[in-house]
Amino acid sequence: MSALVSVDPTVSWPGKNLEVHLYKTSFGACAAFLANYDTLSWAKVPFGNGQYDLPPWSISILPDCKTEVFNTAKVGAPRFHRKMTPVNSAFNWQSYNEQPAASGGESSITTAALLEQVGVTRDSSDYLWYMTDVNISPNEAFLKNGQYPVLTAMSVGHVLHVFVNGQLSGTAYGGLDNPKLTFSSGVKLWAGNNKISLLSVAVDLSNVSLHYETWNVGVLGPITLKGLNEGARDLSKQKENV
Repeated sequence: MSALVSVDPTVSWPGKNLEVHLYKTSFGACAAFLANYDTLSWAKVPFGNGQYDLPPWSISILPDCKTEVFNTAKVGAPRFHRKMTPVNSAFNWQSYNEQPAASGGESSITTAALLEQVGVTRDSSDYLWYMTDVNISPNEAFLKNGQYPVLTAMSVGHVLHVFVNGQLSGTAYGGLDNPKLTFSSGVKLWAGNNKISLLSVAVDLSNVSLHYETWNVGVLGPITLKGLNEGARDLSKQKENV
């Protein structure tokens, strides 16, 4: 089945309401999907050196382009009967405060670029911290006039919590139709070293759709800090910890 993720399919229509998706690589891997879109009648689908009988409104899978191993109309969905069990004792609920992650920990990675979230976590966690340090000169004008610089961070989804020096500065959410989001707000910084920590949250990862494995999650930038004496500072390319 390696052909499925190696090439785009060649689509053909061998007859009315019939469709064939062929995946074939230069090194010989081959897989095929045969479809009968007729809602009432069986169909004989010519493919390769033979014909395949498909029930109405069904798709057959040929992982080697020869042998049918699955047809959507020939497999029934299992039925489960819901059974409710009363709970005699009350549930125990707990809450606790958790500090933002610290850079340089045993599980952290130091990088000079922003990394895609699922590529780092391998879906073992829905959360990923992006952390960096920002040095502020004591001569910065905003320290005197009180006009805080604006931190802007762009993410491709799905939720972003922003912490500055351990304090929550705000949260941004992506939408159902478009998970991309932008956090942009004034942040309180002080002279010297400041720690910017972005907690990216992945929600409801897709497991089906065209090329879903190429969809990105997390903070891919840019991340900028505007309102400094120098103008805008690009934080995307400086050292990051995740």
